[in-house]
This record gives sequence, structure tokens and C-alpha cells, in this order.
Amino acid sequence: MNTEQTQTLLAMVVVLGMFAVLVLPSLIGIVHDRRIDRQIREAQERDRAEAQKSSSRSTVPSTATWYAEGRRSKKLVSS
Repeated sequence: MNTEQTQTLLAMVVVLGMFAVLVLPSLIGIVHDRRIDRQIREAQERDRAEAQKSSSRSTVPSTATWYAEGRRSKKLVSS
């Protein structure tokens, strides 16, 4: 191996090392985000399972139900 080949090899190693240094934080962030997403998904599934166990139907009406009932009562009064 002559001097030119050694310099070329050294330059390639430096470039690959710099690439690794630049990409590593991104990869760590992606892995971290996936772990958090998995934990959130598991917590939501656990909450759904607990909600189904505690009651089969919610006792608080939704906003749409409340609005529709209000509209019906106004129709009855005005007619």
C-alpha cells in the first residue's frame, strides 16, 4: 500500500466517522420517540380497558347530544 492509498483510506474513514457523528443523534431521537409512542399507546389501551370494566355507558352526555336536545326543546316551545 503506497502513500496515496493510505491517505485515501484515511480520508474515507474520517468522512464515515463524521457521517456517524451527524446521524447518531437523529437515530437516538427516533428510538426515543418510538418508545414514548409505544408507552402512550399502551396507556390508552389500558385506560380503554378500565373504562369498559367500570361502566358500559358514560353518564355524561356528549356535546352533540346536549345540543340536539336543546334544539328539540326549542322546536316544541315554538310550535
